[in-house]
Amino acid sequence: MDIKNVNEIKELLEAVAAADITDFELKSGELSLRIKKERPAAAPVEPGFAAWSPTDAPTADPVASAVAAAPGMMTSSQPVSETEPAGIEVCSPMVGTFYHSPSPDSPPFVKVGDEVEPGQTLCIIEAMKLMNEIEAEQRGKVVKVLVENGQAVEFGQPLFLLEPVN
Repeated sequence: MDIKNVNEIKELLEAVAAADITDFELKSGELSLRIKKERPAAAPVEPGFAAWSPTDAPTADPVASAVAAAPGMMTSSQPVSETEPAGIEVCSPMVGTFYHSPSPDSPPFVKVGDEVEPGQTLCIIEAMKLMNEIEAEQRGKVVKVLVENGQAVEFGQPLFLLEPVN
């Protein structure tokens, strides 16, 4: 092997090291070269959950940064609004897409002002092509629908606000 081929091999090694490949094989005449590199083991990620990195960590004062980033946001010197109704939040048990009716041309399962009973379907959350009916756990009156039809929802995100009814 002459020095020219050794330099070419070095260049090839550098190119393979920089590329996002793990296995490379070259055959040319009598020369046969195989380069195999191991990928660093990545931590497994649960399906449906995003991996967290230190760059996602909250800032020192997340409230202050959120207020500064959003003009018109309420600051601590402003009084808390008393117009927001108190009640029971019905939260999403999963990540998925919120649907207020069984089909686009059907009426919604519930609307503001409706009284619901335990076991009554409130909405559907589509997750991985499965339609999951979300049911009321207790009797109440729908005070507010907190998400829009077709909106993506997160686990634990409030969907409805119910007022307890005896």
